[in-house]
Amino acid sequence: MKKLPFFAALVLPALTPAAEIPAESARVAARRSGTLLTIEVHDAGNHSWRLQSATDLNKWTNEGSYRVYNGLLRIAVPADGSGRFYRLDSDQAGSVLSSSNQALALPASPFNYANPVLPAHLLNPLIQGQDNTPASNPTTNAGAALGRVLFHDKRLSANQTISCSSCHQAAHGFSDPRRFSVGFEGGLTGRNSMGLTNARYYLRGNFFWDERAATLEDQVLIPIQNEVEMGMTLELLVTRISAEPFYAELFTSAFGRPTVTSQRISRALAQFVRSIASGNSKYDQGVPVNFSNFTVQENQGRQIFQNQGNCVACHGSDNFVPGNNIFNNGLENPYIDKGVGEITGLSADEGLFKVPSLRNVALTAPYMHDGRFATLEEVVEFYNSGVVNHPNLSPPLRLPPGPPGSPPLGPRRLNLTDSQKAALVAFLRTLTDISVTTDPKFSDPFRYTAP
Repeated sequence: MKKLPFFAALVLPALTPAAEIPAESARVAARRSGTLLTIEVHDAGNHSWRLQSATDLNKWTNEGSYRVYNGLLRIAVPADGSGRFYRLDSDQAGSVLSSSNQALALPASPFNYANPVLPAHLLNPLIQGQDNTPASNPTTNAGAALGRVLFHDKRLSANQTISCSSCHQAAHGFSDPRRFSVGFEGGLTGRNSMGLTNARYYLRGNFFWDERAATLEDQVLIPIQNEVEMGMTLELLVTRISAEPFYAELFTSAFGRPTVTSQRISRALAQFVRSIASGNSKYDQGVPVNFSNFTVQENQGRQIFQNQGNCVACHGSDNFVPGNNIFNNGLENPYIDKGVGEITGLSADEGLFKVPSLRNVALTAPYMHDGRFATLEEVVEFYNSGVVNHPNLSPPLRLPPGPPGSPPLGPRRLNLTDSQKAALVAFLRTLTDISVTTDPKFSDPFRYTAP
């Protein structure tokens, strides 16, 4: 393990501000709560540290050695008014174990990822026929468990400061509440991060807003190598993950041997993402009882969604995505971001973007590929009155066609009243499923508190 130059941080129980550590992006902070002082070690390099204490600065006592596993470690010590000093020393720290039990809070038996419990309407042939899981990479409990650790591990970025979960946050439907995500060196991504809920049921299997990744297995490695997002090479990624002892156990459980490869990293991450399945929203609970659990307003919104609004044309099925998953929804003309057209170079593809599932849509603001709309109300108003004409505008958003040979007509207007718009938003909120966003099997598994 690489050693930092010797330095010490003295922390007083009276909460005198701790000195920042002038070395390799490591720093120490402290906060007091009752009779405890919590020392926070922020260390992107994930080093080992020795904690020492003293009342006489010439006589230091070892309090134990600790390891930072994912950029942060909290150590609680007494704050009893005895005038005791504490210091952290990397140069003298002994070797600290790095087993999976030491580094990770994992259950004795893996969580159930392979066979998620879904309601009957999500097990029908229409939905299951949209499953993009390849025969070569079925989801297993051990594989997705490894993917979970990788998904939350900041080692996947060049300076070890961000993880996949930095831009796909569970509380926000596994999306990013910022218009554009912040990369490992502070740069901004060009598009809003899509939510990951029910990604398994995108029939086409292509990913990103412009669908440039042919499979989820391809997609998960692209942000890692992106110069703005995570800034890694696959060679460095394999070397770094291989150097962490606890990963040997996880790769062996998932793939039968400890060898780390970029393909196995890809497969594990894809398994984890596919396991993020939602089927317990108010909408799901309403399907078997003909939505008798809905309010009058929510049922009105459901009818508008299916009929007057024709939202089902682009967000059909109980997963709320279509089979044909790319559309031009008339955001602007011309498009600054050409979407699929940037990839194919075809004018007919300009302004085409992937249609995201509406599962947990109330949690995934802001909306559209560039995060231009902050609220669902803004989105509904756009489709009600703001769709812009464009040569590639998708047919569901156009006025009905005229006689054969006549030019395409302009965008349709929904002409919803204020109460109808509010009802449509109320219906969209019934697609929220916090059971998936709060499920511990998708949470950060790293230990950040010293034993």
